[in-house]
Amino acid sequence: MFSAIIKHRELTGFLIGRNLKIRYKNSALGFFWSLLTPAMMICVYAVFAKILKFNTGRPQYLQFLVSGIVVWQFTAGCLNDSLHAIAGNANLVKKVYFPRVILPVSTVLANAVNFGLTALVLVAYLALSGAADLSAAYWLVPAFAAHLALGVGIATLCATANVFFRDMEHIAGVVTLAWFFLSPVFYDASMQTNMLAGTAFAGHAWIVYLNPMSGILAMYRHALMGLPLTPADIPPAVPWLSVAVCAAMCIIGLSTLRAGDKKFGDVL
Repeated sequence: MFSAIIKHRELTGFLIGRNLKIRYKNSALGFFWSLLTPAMMICVYAVFAKILKFNTGRPQYLQFLVSGIVVWQFTAGCLNDSLHAIAGNANLVKKVYFPRVILPVSTVLANAVNFGLTALVLVAYLALSGAADLSAAYWLVPAFAAHLALGVGIATLCATANVFFRDMEHIAGVVTLAWFFLSPVFYDASMQTNMLAGTAFAGHAWIVYLNPMSGILAMYRHALMGLPLTPADIPPAVPWLSVAVCAAMCIIGLSTLRAGDKKFGDVL
């Protein structure tokens, strides 16, 4: 994958730029929305969290929630934008030969650029609100690496599947919603582990981290807010299980795309 991207870096750069331009096409403010959107989102959540008095009894809940939403949006963006990465470029796929992996990967990298800009607003907000704790900022490296691997995995998998099964767009919407609620975005991972206490999985709370977003969210929050990596009854090394799942997803996605590559032209 990396050699293909480097060899076709001009095409990759063009596709990344095109994906970013499409996102803000006909917009008066253009790329400024990458900074304005998260700022407006923070204001919206601040108002409604106060009105609904929705929190988990933890301090700095709004900052906890906003950081989770920002991280989740990168994952959701990779999934949603990749669905038509190959199917939506039928003419290009059928007429010109190039590594097809560039198409879904370019959508992930475009989302990564947008995520980076959004993260700047997030860090500024956390600093201004007094919730920032960057003493473990080095955790951003494994967090982003795992997040990027997961993005590539789901993007290549969804882009390939949507070529052969056009119902993927509808299935992905349901799966994304379910995944969101199963991930500790607006609640703490300890709520999930506590629920396992009275089940057959009691004593195996690490199973929660088979959801890759559980470990990714924990690492980002640890890096930006100094929050514990895991609940007290789980070893701090457990989030690496999520990293392993991300790596596996990346390998599965790339392998799936490689297997379907030869048939893309015929199907499209």
